[in-house]
Amino acid sequence: MPKSKRDKKVSLNKTANKGLQLKQNLIEELRKRVDTYKYLGIVSVANMRNSKLKDIQNAWEHSRMFFGKNKAMMVALGRGPSDEYKDNLHQVSKMLRGEMGFLFTNSTEEEVNEWFMKYTEMDYTRAGNKAAFTVSLDPGALEQFPHSMESQLRQLGLPTTLKRGVVTLLSDYEVCKEGDVLTPEQARVLKLFEYEMAKFKVTIKYMWDSQLGRFQQMGEDLPESTSESAEESDSEDDD
Repeated sequence: MPKSKRDKKVSLNKTANKGLQLKQNLIEELRKRVDTYKYLGIVSVANMRNSKLKDIQNAWEHSRMFFGKNKAMMVALGRGPSDEYKDNLHQVSKMLRGEMGFLFTNSTEEEVNEWFMKYTEMDYTRAGNKAAFTVSLDPGALEQFPHSMESQLRQLGLPTTLKRGVVTLLSDYEVCKEGDVLTPEQARVLKLFEYEMAKFKVTIKYMWDSQLGRFQQMGEDLPESTSESAEESDSEDDD
């Protein structure tokens, strides 16, 4: 009787080694980019959308954006002065909190700041986010929808029916009020009626200059107290 594929044993050592190799590859890739580009920017993203992030990468094809696990990025750059890959890179590691990423570029700080300050894209919001404004629908024909959509709209809570094959809203309907935490149904209705509330925004928080070893907030020098408080925070985390 042939052996079942389910009986195949997987070596835990092989699995661990594979994970270790991926981490090592990530570290090497990040360090290679540090060596290649003059500036490293720390970016935060509001209302993350992969498609829009790709649009930015296409616009900045001369540069590289990177998002990964913060801990792995910290190891690559160094957590402190004793193990940092280059001067002051440990300052970058200290700022990696939450959903952050890197922009590796040779463009000047002024060029980076000017472009990203202007860049904003709207998109459809998701469940769990707050409504940016109140949306109410007036009764009448909803000719933008095919008749096959009527039952779906009704399931989403809209008072609809078919009149001579046309989807019709029977009465006023308030989709959401400003400040409401949106349900999946509300988010779906807003998308169907093409109300965009989510502002996709990439903000450059800090920049590191490889030639000078300088680390600063965009537009102003980083306060001295920041590095001290960050060191205290790190030591508390280690405890």
